[in-house]
Amino acid sequence: MLLYYHKVLYKVQILMFLAKSSNHKVFKYVLKTSYRVIIMIVMKFGGSSVGDAERITGVCNIVKSKLAEKPVVVVSAVKGITDKLIDTAKKAALGNDVSKELAEIKEKHHKILNELGLDEKLVDPVLEGFYKTIDKIFVMKTTNAEIMDEVQSFGERMSVKIVAACLSKMGVPSEGFNAYDVGMITTPDYSNAEPLPDTEERIKHAISKLKVVPIVTGFIGKDSAGNITTLGRGGSDYTAGIIGGALDAVTEIWTDVNGVMTSDPRVVKGAKTIDQISFDEASELAYFGAKVLHPKTIWPAVRKNLPVKVLNSFEPDHKGTTIVRESTKSKEVIKAIACKKNIHLINITSTRMLLAHGFLARVFSVFEDYKKSVDMIATSEVSVSLTVDKDSDLDKIKNDLDGIAEVKVGSGKSIVCVVGEGMKNTPGIAGRIFTAIGKNHISIEMISQGASEINISFIIDGKDADKAVQVLHKEFFG
Repeated sequence: MLLYYHKVLYKVQILMFLAKSSNHKVFKYVLKTSYRVIIMIVMKFGGSSVGDAERITGVCNIVKSKLAEKPVVVVSAVKGITDKLIDTAKKAALGNDVSKELAEIKEKHHKILNELGLDEKLVDPVLEGFYKTIDKIFVMKTTNAEIMDEVQSFGERMSVKIVAACLSKMGVPSEGFNAYDVGMITTPDYSNAEPLPDTEERIKHAISKLKVVPIVTGFIGKDSAGNITTLGRGGSDYTAGIIGGALDAVTEIWTDVNGVMTSDPRVVKGAKTIDQISFDEASELAYFGAKVLHPKTIWPAVRKNLPVKVLNSFEPDHKGTTIVRESTKSKEVIKAIACKKNIHLINITSTRMLLAHGFLARVFSVFEDYKKSVDMIATSEVSVSLTVDKDSDLDKIKNDLDGIAEVKVGSGKSIVCVVGEGMKNTPGIAGRIFTAIGKNHISIEMISQGASEINISFIIDGKDADKAVQVLHKEFFG
């Protein structure tokens, strides 16, 4: 953040110097280019923000109010459409009739277009592409990660056309772009792709040439072979972060809540907005269940020390949350409490682990073979406990581990994560956490504290998750 302000100050000093000179043409040029660099923003709007005609109109009004800041807009699919696309593809793979699902997808988009006073045929070319993909799946009687990425791409490809047309109707020249047409080239890791090293440079070059407000598809890209990829569910936030990093711009994530909150407001009625939070704190919260932000969103911002804002498209005047490298100190030691549900706890026990080198390497090589990410880990002399959030290949992993240890898998667990940079220098925090949990008769199955000392996480049975979060929120926020 400090570097960002230094850049601004440096340019202001140049402007002041040139303003005193007689070369007014040079001054006007520097003013114009400096203004663009200093305040350019990337605005991302999620599915709930573009859920219907009324919401899309609201989004366009927000964008219109920000024209002085040279916005680049990233949008998700219309609310509910990605799930509908996936469901349709799965039914087609089983050989089922999907005419009803296809009609519902078409009807939803045509209804929005009609209510906006736009040509309902605007998205028909994209719909035709989707129909052809579904026909292919119906013939194949199967799906795979590659074709499912293509399936999921159609939602964003329709929403950018609608938002761009709505903005243009309001008098703001705008155009919808597929992210891969403005440089989003990725690895071929279908369903979890990453941008290639030169992607930021491609994006910067492509967007710098545009004369309109670009509305860009979130979530999707293409690999070097030209196949459509996705950045994972929730990846529209990540798209915005990547573009923001490429343009050295402030990234704004517009959602349906007032920023990053002290806990999930659906679970805790008294949850409060956090005015400012550090990159580290935001990363922990995003990774451990705070769904307001995709975990990878802030990576590009961290690298270039650019602020990220989380705002509410339903309450655009609310200040929301600003995420910066170093948050200002406050009286609150704990910033927030997050919860990640539907976790699988794997307990691995073997006496061969005692004083033996290489045992953990063998354990984690199994997870590497199946490309399975581990959320939390705790070890003792003869056992290791860890968690994963997806059950794919879990039986195979257990079978492979059975050869070297006794393995028990518990499902339906939840991770509760207490986050705050103030924990590092404040004794007694752990005591307050576990005393509050114990008093409310909630059993803990595993405990882990991050090396950064800004979070304490623990595993409990899923049925106690909401209660645990409510108890801890009351303990630390009253």
